[in-house]
Amino acid sequence: MTNQVLYRKYRPQKFSEVVGQEHVVKTITNALSSNSVAHAYLFCGPKGSGKTTMARLLAKAVNCEDTKSVEPCNKCSSCKEINEGRAIDIMEIDAASHRGIDEIRELRDGIRFSPARLKYRIFILDEAHQLTSGAANALLKTLEEAPSHAIFVFATTEIHKMIPTIISRCQRFDFRKLTVPEMIGRMSKISKSEGFKVDKEILKIIASSAEGSMRDGESLLSQVMSFSSGDKEVKVEDVRSLLGVVEKQVISSFIDSVLNSDIKGAFSVMNNLFSKGTDPEEFQENLIYYLREMMILKIMSGEEKSGSVYDVLKTTLTEEEMNIMEHQAEKVSEKIMQEMIALFLEAGSKIKYSPIPQLPLEIATAKVAQLLK
Repeated sequence: MTNQVLYRKYRPQKFSEVVGQEHVVKTITNALSSNSVAHAYLFCGPKGSGKTTMARLLAKAVNCEDTKSVEPCNKCSSCKEINEGRAIDIMEIDAASHRGIDEIRELRDGIRFSPARLKYRIFILDEAHQLTSGAANALLKTLEEAPSHAIFVFATTEIHKMIPTIISRCQRFDFRKLTVPEMIGRMSKISKSEGFKVDKEILKIIASSAEGSMRDGESLLSQVMSFSSGDKEVKVEDVRSLLGVVEKQVISSFIDSVLNSDIKGAFSVMNNLFSKGTDPEEFQENLIYYLREMMILKIMSGEEKSGSVYDVLKTTLTEEEMNIMEHQAEKVSEKIMQEMIALFLEAGSKIKYSPIPQLPLEIATAKVAQLLK
C-alpha cells in the first residue's frame, strides 16, 4: 500500500511528458542544447500548471551525467538523487514560510560555495511573491552577479506582486491553464496505468471541474478512483454526486427553456436538480459561469477561435459545448444577456436569507422569461 497521490506519482520526469506548456519546453530545451542556460528564471502562472515540475526538470537536465540529450536520463546518480529528493545541491524553498530578510541573507551567503556533488546548485523559490520587500532586495545583487555554479528559479502565481527589479533580472516564462482536451488525454493515460476503466464523459467532468489545473484534475481523479476502488469502474452519475457537479448539459437545458420563455420547463429543470440534493447556491454559481461564457462568445462572434479569449474558454469547455453556447447566444442581444446576468447575480445574494432557498432563483427566472417575450 502506498499513500503517494497521483499528481506526485505521475509528475513528468522528462520534458516530453509535460502537457500544455510547449512554448516553455521548447525555449528551455533549446537553451540546454546550445549551452546557454540562464542564471535566473521566473515561472509565473496559475496553480497546477507545472511551474515547480519544470523547475525540477531543469535542475535534472543541467546536472544530468548523460550529455547526449537535453532530456534528463533519470538513470544517472544525479537524476536519481533529485528524483528521490535527497540532492543536497537542490534547494527548494517555500517563500511563504521563509520570506524574511534573515533567511534570504543566509541563503545568499551559502550561494558562494561550490556544489557538493552536482555541477550546479539550483535554488527553487516557490510562491516567490511572498518574499518581503527587504528579502527581495537582499537578493538583487546576487541575482545580478550570480556565481557560475548557481541557477535560480522563482515560481509564483501572482506575478503582479513581484518587485520589478527581480523580474528584470530573470528570464520570464508565463505558464497557461490546460485545456479540457489536454487534461482528458493526460488523465486517460494515468487511468490506464492504474488499471481503472474511466469513461471519457467522466474525465470531461473532472477536467471541467479542475479549471485548467492539472494537479487539481489528478486530485479529483484520485478521489473518483478511491470511491470506485471495489470494482475499479465508476459511473457518470456517481461522479456528479461525488464532486457535487452541476452538469453543463443541465444548465444548457435550463437556458434553452428560459430563452424560449418556457417558465414551466425552466422550473422543472431546477426542481429536478434540487430534489436530488443540488444546492441552489451551487446551481446559481454554475449558471453565472455559464452565462458569462455565453456573453464572451456573443461579444467575440465572428472572431477567429485561436485568440487568447477562446484559449481561456477551452480550459473549461469542449468545442461542442462552445458551439451550443454560440447558438444560444445568437437568440438574445448583449443588453438582454447582461440583464439576465444581473438578475441571477441578485438572486444569488438573496438565497441565504430566503426562507425557501430556491425562491429567488424562481423569481429571477420568471423575470428573465418576461424580458424575452
